[in-house]
Amino acid sequence: MLMTEQATGHHPQPRPRNGATTSPVEHVTGAQSLIRSLEEVGADTIFGLPGGCILPAYDPLMDSRKVRHILVRHEQGAGHAATGYAQATGKVGVCMVTSGPGATNLVTPIADAHMDSVPLVAITGQVASKAIGTDAFQEADICGITMPITKHNFLVTKAEDIPRTIAEAFHIASTGRPGPVLVDIAKDALQARTTFSWPPQTDLPGYRPVTKPHAKQIREAAKLITAAKRPVLYVGGGVIKSGATAELKILAELTGAPVTTTLMALGAFPDSHPLHVGMPGMHGSVTAVTALQKADLIVALGARFDDRVTGKLDSFAPYAKIVHADIDPAEIGKNRAADVPIVGDAREVVADLVQAVQAEHSEGNTGDYSAWWSDLNRWRETYPLGYDLPEDGSLSPQQVIQRIGQLAPDDTIFTAGVGQHQMWAAHFIDYEQPATWLNSGGAGTMGYAVPAAMGAKAGMPDRPVWAIDGDGCFQMTNQELTTCALNNIPIKVAIINNGALGMVRQWQTLFYNQRYSNTVLHSGPDELKANRGTRVPDFVKLSEAMGCVALRCEDPADLDKVIAEANAINDRPVVVDFIVHEDAQVWPMVAAGTSNDEVMAARGVRPDFGDGEDD
Repeated sequence: MLMTEQATGHHPQPRPRNGATTSPVEHVTGAQSLIRSLEEVGADTIFGLPGGCILPAYDPLMDSRKVRHILVRHEQGAGHAATGYAQATGKVGVCMVTSGPGATNLVTPIADAHMDSVPLVAITGQVASKAIGTDAFQEADICGITMPITKHNFLVTKAEDIPRTIAEAFHIASTGRPGPVLVDIAKDALQARTTFSWPPQTDLPGYRPVTKPHAKQIREAAKLITAAKRPVLYVGGGVIKSGATAELKILAELTGAPVTTTLMALGAFPDSHPLHVGMPGMHGSVTAVTALQKADLIVALGARFDDRVTGKLDSFAPYAKIVHADIDPAEIGKNRAADVPIVGDAREVVADLVQAVQAEHSEGNTGDYSAWWSDLNRWRETYPLGYDLPEDGSLSPQQVIQRIGQLAPDDTIFTAGVGQHQMWAAHFIDYEQPATWLNSGGAGTMGYAVPAAMGAKAGMPDRPVWAIDGDGCFQMTNQELTTCALNNIPIKVAIINNGALGMVRQWQTLFYNQRYSNTVLHSGPDELKANRGTRVPDFVKLSEAMGCVALRCEDPADLDKVIAEANAINDRPVVVDFIVHEDAQVWPMVAAGTSNDEVMAARGVRPDFGDGEDD
């Protein structure tokens, strides 16, 4: 992923510059030092749940006038909320929990943040330093457990190390390729007396992220762009994290090349822009998938050539040269060899590419993509995204999600769980601005939507936030609606209730002879025939019990009215149980492990590209 330090909220000052002054020395406990350090790095919101080993930190937290603590109902909710906060605001998300099971309940959201390059600082309590390694009560080696899924982690056993560690953690999390950093603090370090002054002296030898791209590589990339006949700008989530969306629009319009935005990059380039050809990948648009396959040049910006985009890797984009720009040098060449590797920050890379392409144009080297656009436009017109309404008159899940997007205010932030509803939300809501689409891309974490929406709304209280969730995902983390109700966080939740684990059911339909093993969420055929959807639990009653306004919609004739009613309520969380048809499927689709050349526009519909590669 590509990242600018300027675009990601608060950054601790690593050490005093010449002439700079430090704050007066204060005599405090380690716990007080922790809270003061969090205030100094600019943390304004913490999602957490207290317990024995972290409890010393919760006492001074009560006195802080700068840090708001939001008490979650489960530690996983704290982690996802911190991620949603970070994705919506660009700041570092913060969560704080106790040792043992409190810490291990953070493993999933930490892994999620690691896969999606989200700046996160997770603070965990640990047993007293002398008890570490003795299997003490509620002890877990959370540093060891999370080592593969954090950008860095710290074990703090001395109170005097707390300010430096917090400063370093926030700096590491938010610079270079952003990611989660864990700070595990022994209980006796929190209880000990120490001194506090700011800023601390930091020591990060070897941590020097490269942000400025090499000029020669930029010139080579510009030459390839102007010489290409079938170029594609392949845009990943790093472009959003770097704040490079304005520069991207200039580059795209300057070159006239088609733009495809990954699941993590939706909103980086306006969906409505004529140069936008859609989302690539397993469930990407036919045009986007095919554009990459038939391209002679792919310019990858803050993207990582993951398997969901490439399909069968050795058959991906066989005719294309690759320009790969990323702030993480480990990503370049990891899955696909790069003809022009560029290490650097997305904003600087794209800005320099604009100048280099302009220089090529001034020398008369302009790309001619007219034949390419003739093909692209034909594919767009022939294989647009769409869906069929159910023949029995029930609600279409695609229609529900599309109307939510159309009726929501322009600045609405959308979060999604994982599965069919996630793909439909990616397809049928238009994203015109960055940071309006938050989802679990790399890890594919069910239960992400509700706590992430809570975090987004806490960070951006003046923006509407809709969580698009499935009835399976919702049952994993819905308890955070109680947190929302008690903390004045009025999110809106759409449950796309089809009575099944929809995406897994779709695979069972297509690849397992319709043997629906353990994907049904209702009690059986009789209940489904009578009611449709999941009715145990009753989501309306459950949501009302947690302090929410709850609505149910089963009739397409009521759809707009119910959505409008939900949009009008802004003083409490709102949950809408949309009872939808269970057999709707996500298309287009590239089956797992197959080539993107085998993309299916719909079930049984293989695109004919009019170039000899027909059915």
